[in-house]
Amino acid sequence: MTVIAEGLMFPEGPIAMPDGSVLLVEIARGTLSRITPDGTIEVVGQCGGGPNGAAFGPDGRVYVCNNGGFEWRIKDGRYLPGPQPADYAGGSIQAVDIVSGEVETVYEACDGQELRGPNDLVFDEDGGFWFTDPGKARERDRDIGGLFYAKADGSEIRRMSWGLETPNGVGLSPDNRTLSVAMTTTGRVYQWRLSAPGVVDSPFDLDRGTFLMADPGENAFDSLAIDSEGHVCVATIRNGGITDVAPDGSFTHVPTGDRITTNVCFGGADMRTAYITCSATGTLASTLWPRPGLRLAYNPY
Repeated sequence: MTVIAEGLMFPEGPIAMPDGSVLLVEIARGTLSRITPDGTIEVVGQCGGGPNGAAFGPDGRVYVCNNGGFEWRIKDGRYLPGPQPADYAGGSIQAVDIVSGEVETVYEACDGQELRGPNDLVFDEDGGFWFTDPGKARERDRDIGGLFYAKADGSEIRRMSWGLETPNGVGLSPDNRTLSVAMTTTGRVYQWRLSAPGVVDSPFDLDRGTFLMADPGENAFDSLAIDSEGHVCVATIRNGGITDVAPDGSFTHVPTGDRITTNVCFGGADMRTAYITCSATGTLASTLWPRPGLRLAYNPY
């Protein structure tokens, strides 16, 4: 692995750009930032709270899941997230103009219920996006998690699944017919078959998905990316790395050396460069991936 940038304040949500830079969020800093190829860190937008997953939308803005922030503990110069902070004001979906830095709040609630801690999102080719909300944790309790679908223009938001335990990373298969979600505390991946954009192929309301795999250890799953062959590449906490899950549920572990590896995206001319956020050490790193990554809808690459 090659370290591109250091000194980041709990990086997440990487997006590879055509000029070789990488957009990402710094959760503890509350910003959407740009990392240039020489490792320079530039603030693009001030999101506040806890910006988490990020993805380009159909209007050219970067949509951000804002989890509302954490109570942070700093140990040996490293940021470690904790429970819901005292100044927590709710979660939201934001849109950031990467030229002006303007930040707009697009959604704060669904069906009259506030969003608690939106975490990750993925756009389909129809202009809508799926996002997860694991909620917030407190000293003795935590929220129920859910899966949502919304339109980028702010016109529609729907709760698609409920009763999920800490849903986190979310991604679409190459044919846009399978949605994969990683569960943090259980270290599992579930999938939903889709019959159309934003439509789950199931006779049940709030379908809880189909089991794909489970980590055999005490490891936790964070955000994810899908590669061109449909492998679900899940950032993994504790054993620190990327869990590469094949479509049949078999998997291998790619270590990073950072126990809180939080996300991965793909870029480069051949889409085989994996950019990985290593949040315990506050670094952005890259490595060669064995297969090309999947090109995402609306990404300028």
